[in-house]
Amino acid sequence: METELKSLRIDRSAKTSPPSKPVGRYIALAVVVVLIGAGALFAYQRLNAAVPVHVVQVQSPESEAAAGEQIILTATGYIVAHHKIEVASKVVGRVAWIGVEKGDHVNAGQVLVRLEDDEYRAQVQQSEGQLENLQARLLELQNGSRPEEVDRARADREQAQADLENAKVTLDRTKQLVTEGVLAKQSLDDAQAKYDSAAAKVASLQQTLDLAVRGPRKEEIEQVQGQIEQARGSVDYARTQLENTVIKAPVSGTILDRNVERGEFVTNGFVGDKGAKGYLVTMADLNDLQVELDISQNDLAKLAPDQKGIVTTDAYPDRKYKGYIEEISPEADRAKATVQVKVKIQHPDAYLRPDMNSTVSFYNDAKNQSSQQTKTVVTVPASSVRDGAVFVVVDGRARRKAVTTGGTSSNGVLIDSGLIGGEELVTDPPADLKDGQRVKVV
Repeated sequence: METELKSLRIDRSAKTSPPSKPVGRYIALAVVVVLIGAGALFAYQRLNAAVPVHVVQVQSPESEAAAGEQIILTATGYIVAHHKIEVASKVVGRVAWIGVEKGDHVNAGQVLVRLEDDEYRAQVQQSEGQLENLQARLLELQNGSRPEEVDRARADREQAQADLENAKVTLDRTKQLVTEGVLAKQSLDDAQAKYDSAAAKVASLQQTLDLAVRGPRKEEIEQVQGQIEQARGSVDYARTQLENTVIKAPVSGTILDRNVERGEFVTNGFVGDKGAKGYLVTMADLNDLQVELDISQNDLAKLAPDQKGIVTTDAYPDRKYKGYIEEISPEADRAKATVQVKVKIQHPDAYLRPDMNSTVSFYNDAKNQSSQQTKTVVTVPASSVRDGAVFVVVDGRARRKAVTTGGTSSNGVLIDSGLIGGEELVTDPPADLKDGQRVKVV
């Protein structure tokens, strides 16, 4: 039994033999494999990640024309008011009240501004007083002398006649005494002078009596009548000046600009921002709008009076307005080699504003223009064109399309070919964007 237990003991004197292959080599190999796999996965995800881009929908002007019609020319310009009015004051004064703000709609005859009118009221009162004075003078002349005045003139003449007769008696007596040598010759001279004076007084008072009886002369009455007409003109002018202190809207329209405030001094002529103001408000009828275009002389032959077109704006590209050529300038601009054309917008609404960028697509009936070669022209942002191509989004991926440009405008670049309208265009493609790369519209 003891012998069997001894045989079961472990012999620790024997050395353990090393493994045939090192374990560290397998661990390093596994780490390399994991790193390679992670790098491949990262590269795959990076290559297939969606690039965020901004897009706009390309508008096709041809889609706006009616069936059987073709776009013959597209031009860009600005919306303008057909009649823009700068309302000014006819008189000089200080603003006492202003009742409009920018953007307000006003009716014809509505009061816009009131000026201080104390001086003008005083001028009216003064003119009216002068007129009343002259009218009273005319009435006096037309009625002639009163009976009391005639009687007084007659009494004065009779008194003078009595003095004359007394002087005649005195003169005769003095002559007799001087002849007899009783009085000196000086007494005769004094008596003669007194008689002559009395005779002259009688003659003068007789004329006064005659004038009192006959009344004023016709010329004198006409002179006063002329002065009255002049005074009436002064009254009318003063009243007009007073009325001009109230500035009213000449037409119905919208206030585009308000140039004065209460307390500011205005004049009847433009002075400048640092001095008195000449224009009070600027207004226009926004129901009468036009698009002002500069058409190249080479393209002018394509257009004619009453030519129809579709009007769009950069601010609201989805809103379309019908229009037609209302005015073609009779002279060209030599420096720009263009002719100004104005297109009337038939049914403008509140979305349109003067000075907005606008595009007009002119079209004709295709049956009448079958012999004329036409083309569809679209406008895209300048930042979307790179190396003669653009990127459009198709099924979530960027697709590169070659385009032919036809010049530039205030709205961007004109595309003659390569786009037909309706595409989702990448407006500012990243520098590393590739054809077929997945994109995400933001």
